[in-house]
Amino acid sequence: MNKLAGTCLMWLMAVNFVWAQQPAGTTGTARQNNNLVQAAQVFLQSLTPGQQQQAVFEFSDEERFNWHFVPRERKGLPLKEMDVRQRELAMALLQKTLSEQGYGKAKAIMELEVILKALENRPPDDTYRDPDKYYFSIFGNPTAQDPWGWRVEGHHLSLNFSSITGQVISQTPAFMGANPAIVPDGPAKGKQILKQEAALGFTLLHSFSAEQLKTVVIAEKAPNEIVTGNARKAMLEKPVGLRYPQMTPAQQKIFSQLLQLYLNNYQQDLARALRQKVEKAGMDNMYFAWAGSPEPGAGKPHYYRIHSPVILIEYDNSQNNANHVHTVIRDLTNDFGEDALKVHYQKHLHKK
Repeated sequence: MNKLAGTCLMWLMAVNFVWAQQPAGTTGTARQNNNLVQAAQVFLQSLTPGQQQQAVFEFSDEERFNWHFVPRERKGLPLKEMDVRQRELAMALLQKTLSEQGYGKAKAIMELEVILKALENRPPDDTYRDPDKYYFSIFGNPTAQDPWGWRVEGHHLSLNFSSITGQVISQTPAFMGANPAIVPDGPAKGKQILKQEAALGFTLLHSFSAEQLKTVVIAEKAPNEIVTGNARKAMLEKPVGLRYPQMTPAQQKIFSQLLQLYLNNYQQDLARALRQKVEKAGMDNMYFAWAGSPEPGAGKPHYYRIHSPVILIEYDNSQNNANHVHTVIRDLTNDFGEDALKVHYQKHLHKK
């Protein structure tokens, strides 16, 4: 792996130089929204007509709902077909919606393709694992008046945003994954992108009493994938597991930290809005469930989820000998902004 690892490190140094040029994220709802519209417009203006044709779709196009998190052919404009300046602007758009934490994870997930390619001993000209195969798509016309949305997607990353009258009204589905979950070899040995998601999950699990575990653990075997997959609308019959009121104050604190960890991938205002929505629906309606191994490690598949009437968070580490993590956040009432859009169209004359 030495020769290929050297090539990998050279690519990482180059791409980190490009990403390091990005402007810092902003706070404040109005400023953040204005900056997001402007960032999208500037990105589109940097593209050639041919690139615009690849990147831009009607807001009503069904492609907006065609999301996934596996290596596959995608629509949109990939990083590999952008020049350095266009990449800067594409990544700046991503920074307008993610926090420093979330942006760092997204960038690390892209970079992990280089490491995975080396671990799989793929030849240099093989593009199956490719950090440049992350696609940017704009849906509709980015303005402060019109409904519009955008997506960045590739292997183990799918982030979807929708906006109405300058306000981000949906930031889900949001998928982040990592293969390997913990890098087993090479210069990046030990690297673990989604480390806190695992550690806090186990901390919460281990805090429960034997009696509580009878309710928390819903299956001895972990599912082989997040249960909701890439469905357009996440559907689970009903929440299962241990309810928030059944936890001790100390356990509730850990649970809240785990929930906030996922929300904190977004810019502060977006994270706050989703948290307020969860709290309005009632923390007493929140559930925590676990399946699979109660201990981490190779060959010990495990899964957990946070579930309420308005939000679903899934974490699964079962594939590749339990060294392959998938996580997702779903807004059960407003993925892709569909709930907010229905209200909007009832009040305005926009064409769907």
